[in-house]
Amino acid sequence: MKQYIKKYWTLRAAILLSIAVLFLLGAVYLYGHNPVEVPFIPCIFYKLTGLYCPGCGAGRASYAILHGQFYQAFRYNPLMIFVLFFLALYFTARGLDWLITEGNHIDRHIPDKYLYWLLVVILIYGIIRNIPCFPFYLLAPCQV
Repeated sequence: MKQYIKKYWTLRAAILLSIAVLFLLGAVYLYGHNPVEVPFIPCIFYKLTGLYCPGCGAGRASYAILHGQFYQAFRYNPLMIFVLFFLALYFTARGLDWLITEGNHIDRHIPDKYLYWLLVVILIYGIIRNIPCFPFYLLAPCQV
């Protein structure tokens, strides 16, 4: 029985390590390729409508974070800075939970109402960042 548990624990550890390596490779790629100079993922919503989606500026903000330019990252996409922290915390806890217990004990402790509120906040943010008057235009992605 212990060999069975150890065998699948090793497989789960290998999967999580592979995912971490992919994230690291993506960060290394982003570190060396400035999205302002080389747009690698265009925003389809912006191209079609001319409006900023809630995620517009996230790639540039991630690039700024990797270079230690936190204020610039905040100016590209303020909401992403906050959501990124919670996503990193969630995926780390979820991955460790899956690695150790082979289950999902994290999701059942997050009430659905929090996820609905997060969706509402993201939608409202996407709307108000396109209002062309002070202070709302400060939420549009810009370079300082």
